Amino acid sequence: MRNDKHLAIKLRKKGLSYNKISKELSIPKSTMHYWFKDLRWSEKIKKKLNERNNRMARKRMKIISKVNSSKWEEWRESHRREARKEFNNLVKSPLFVGGLNMYWGEGDSKIENGMVRLANTDSRMIKLFVDFLEFITKIPIEKIKIYLVLYPDLSENKCINFWSQVTGISKLQFGKVQFIKGKHPTKRLEHGICTVHVNSRGLKEKIAVWIDLYYKKYKRI
Repeated sequence: MRNDKHLAIKLRKKGLSYNKISKELSIPKSTMHYWFKDLRWSEKIKKKLNERNNRMARKRMKIISKVNSSKWEEWRESHRREARKEFNNLVKSPLFVGGLNMYWGEGDSKIENGMVRLANTDSRMIKLFVDFLEFITKIPIEKIKIYLVLYPDLSENKCINFWSQVTGISKLQFGKVQFIKGKHPTKRLEHGICTVHVNSRGLKEKIAVWIDLYYKKYKRI
């Protein structure tokens, strides 16, 4: 028997982990595992150590989550503050007012998903909204994605070419086309439904602030 085994047993019974005993006595953990593997009292200590470690890990995760939430909220608030500063100058622009109202009426309003997207069949509306994104919000055009929803009787290539020409967005920025079964019973959609899409939680926060400020500014007119 190693002459330090009794010291390891003493430390183990005090509730120390293999790691701490190994550092204290320079005993390999594999040796201690061999010594203690069939001892019920050691297994109970192991269980208590695992429970304690799990509790500590949960506490650490809660702290990290709280810190991250605080950082993200401050990041979002920075965009909201910027939107409030920009509003009085931007509202003088017809393109800003037009794009904002289009998004208010037709855009995705769920802030949490971070997706700025607007769908329509009217090429004029789609073009103006792309211009709004590019010239008002300063989103680089290469960051704008296009998604089409088509009926099977429409030509995919023809529709992609059409919307690429309308928006000025490269066909490489078009996502996978979605097809709807059958034909529209009452209305012919010549070029399908076009969705303009940008992933930007910051811009989504700003648009929400702009809409609220616009409503407050003009609700009495």
